[in-house]
Amino acid sequence: MKFGGSSVANAENIRKIASIVKQAAQNKKTVVVVSALGGVTDQLLSAGNLAAGGNERYRELLQQLEQRHLDMVRELLPVTNQSSTLSLVKQHFNTLESICDGVFLLQELSPRIQDKIASYGERLSSAIISAHFAANEMTHELLDVTALIKTNSDYGNALVQFPETNAAITSHFSKSEFPLYLAPGFTGSDAKGQTTTLGRGGSDFTAAIFAAALNAEVLEIWTDVSGMMTADPRLVSGARIIPEISYQEAMELSHFGAKVVYPPTLQPVMGRNIPVRIKNTFAPADEGTFISREVKDDGELIRGISSIPKIALLSLEGSGMVGIPGFSHRLFAALSEKKINVILITQSSSEHSICVAVNDSDAQAAKSAVDAAFRHEIAGGGVEPLKIETDLCVVAVVGDHMKSHPGISGKMFEALGRNGINVRAIAQGSSEKNISAVLSMADVKKAINVLHEAFFESGIKQLNLFLTGTGNVGGKLLAQLNQQREFLRNNFRLQVNVIGIANSRKMVLKDGGIDLSNWQTELENGVPMNLDRFVEEARARNLRNSVFADVTANPDVAAVYDRLLEKSISVVACNKIACSSSYEKYRRLKSLSSEYNALFLFETNVGAGLPVIGTLNDLIRSGDRIHSIDAVLSGTLNFVFNNYDGSRPFAEVVRQAQEEGYTEPDPRLDLSGTDVMRKIMILAREAGQVVEMDDITNNVFLPKSCIPGTVEDFYVAMAKEEAHFRKLYDEAAAAGCRLKFVASFRNGKASVGLQHIPPGHDFYDLKGKDNVVLFQTSRYPEQPLVVKGAGAGADVTASGVFADIIRVARI
Repeated sequence: MKFGGSSVANAENIRKIASIVKQAAQNKKTVVVVSALGGVTDQLLSAGNLAAGGNERYRELLQQLEQRHLDMVRELLPVTNQSSTLSLVKQHFNTLESICDGVFLLQELSPRIQDKIASYGERLSSAIISAHFAANEMTHELLDVTALIKTNSDYGNALVQFPETNAAITSHFSKSEFPLYLAPGFTGSDAKGQTTTLGRGGSDFTAAIFAAALNAEVLEIWTDVSGMMTADPRLVSGARIIPEISYQEAMELSHFGAKVVYPPTLQPVMGRNIPVRIKNTFAPADEGTFISREVKDDGELIRGISSIPKIALLSLEGSGMVGIPGFSHRLFAALSEKKINVILITQSSSEHSICVAVNDSDAQAAKSAVDAAFRHEIAGGGVEPLKIETDLCVVAVVGDHMKSHPGISGKMFEALGRNGINVRAIAQGSSEKNISAVLSMADVKKAINVLHEAFFESGIKQLNLFLTGTGNVGGKLLAQLNQQREFLRNNFRLQVNVIGIANSRKMVLKDGGIDLSNWQTELENGVPMNLDRFVEEARARNLRNSVFADVTANPDVAAVYDRLLEKSISVVACNKIACSSSYEKYRRLKSLSSEYNALFLFETNVGAGLPVIGTLNDLIRSGDRIHSIDAVLSGTLNFVFNNYDGSRPFAEVVRQAQEEGYTEPDPRLDLSGTDVMRKIMILAREAGQVVEMDDITNNVFLPKSCIPGTVEDFYVAMAKEEAHFRKLYDEAAAAGCRLKFVASFRNGKASVGLQHIPPGHDFYDLKGKDNVVLFQTSRYPEQPLVVKGAGAGADVTASGVFADIIRVARI
């Protein structure tokens, strides 16, 4: 049984492990290996480094550590049992202070002395825990691991001499009959009897060494989590415990950053086929993770996802490498000589370049070594100086069942690419148990969440939404999202998290998602609105499956779409300004959408909730050709002319339309035809035509006197022009027609304006605020394809935005 630093961090935890050990040792001979108290090894090393740097603060740090251990003794032991252990603690710290005093005087800290200083963490913790066991009548022997674990002299990460170590352990245990043994982890000794350490996870390794030498029934690693997990739970909220895992899978995951098990731990026990169980000191009833040679097939192709942060990618490139043997050997020899560990290797098939990943901290030493090794080739131009890219990480997916199973790497890289995550290098072992990718450190959290969702959460997809605009449409959209939350989860396995909400005054952002039943209060308690900051927050959070929804008519908001698409954040726009701006701007946004795998959807730009753009896109994608488009595209104008019959003033009918939410905030955008011009231009562009606003003919019916001034000035002017509007109505009625504001596109030309619509025409019986679009195409040459329905109103427009958001989620 091995207990890590968190398990022995304080007196309460040590009491817990005593209880666990007491129960385990009732029927079976048990060896317990303990780490230093949580954080102590780092502090001891810090004290040594302070001393080496001539900083007298090492004394203060040692005093703090001494006090912590003395307090631990007083808290764990009865007063009558404290004296000898308190004396031992003081003795150890006197020795430590003497060592550090010598380091301070010499201002030099050799690896050998550093190992000696670091070893005191385990010496102290094991002595205190041994005294606690004795006080609780737990008969045991405190082992001297320096006499049992034999190593070479690679201080800081010594290699175990297994034949000598196994012989020493078996010899000692053959002469000892204790039911329980306690051993400090992490340390051993070399042939000269000097203390060595086994690496920063060395206590796990110590326990594995004892388990293998004694042919133990099981090795238990007790920590602060209930087993190995499918991903780091600090990064992935949906990470779950892995019940069973093979030795090879566990080693791959631990090598790639899963800190639950120190990578070398499994080597000694794997040779003896001794199973390992990861257990939680703070939830001992949990089953944990069982590691063994044979694992039953649970249908999962991937066992887990892990990462190594803070790595550098080294690239050796040059035409002089092609076809010349020995370059790889010289590269790795140069790195080996400087004791630089290589994490990942990849080489181009052209032999023009070799890339290796190393720890960031080793990058400059690696460059010096490699440039020196290839100085002649560099001078001759055949090889370029070693290139270094820093601030990277390695993300790996691991699983035994990946072998010979097609599609795993495709699924992995498709998921990363869809979320705009750039892959710098790729490696896969021939065993097919691991696929590794080098990414930017900025993308690591997003990447692991994306991959976890792709491989482990296929049931539930999370979409992260940033919303601007909380007026009529925005408020309805939030209400619909809240209402449909359970429906989407149960029927579409989709969870929409609204991360940010903003209006013209305030904004609020919450990583965990905003409570949509109380969003008004949360927004009111938010911070002052700053569009640039809101956009940068969306970009900086770098969340998977991100969507930005613009439910405003604000040109400033429309101007930020490119910044969002460039970060693979999909944009859903109710705002028509971007798509009706210059053709160059429109094409740039469409191009960015394609380049960065982010959707740019704007269905509500034309027909509110009607599937107008979607229908047009489907026609074109399926090979149809558009001959003409005729449409009534303004719910406002249709409402106005359906309700105006001369019995009440035209201005009054327009005001009613505004009060019922059918018009733009400034009704002149509707009545001047500008809004309809934008809509027919968007349809023409989506049909593949290059059209600008200046190319559209607008047969304006609104008198020029109504254009200047405020909105209220507009209503006053309309009242004065009542005779003009009455004349328009009377002329249409006299011809037996109805007035409709029609947009047309044919032969590459677009126009808008009032028309007299006779009975029998598709537009004649158009009621209320309805819109209608007629597509005449190669497949619909005589009877046009008709899309018809409500074209205005907050509810239907919100539902159109909602539908676009769902489309993003379903890619």
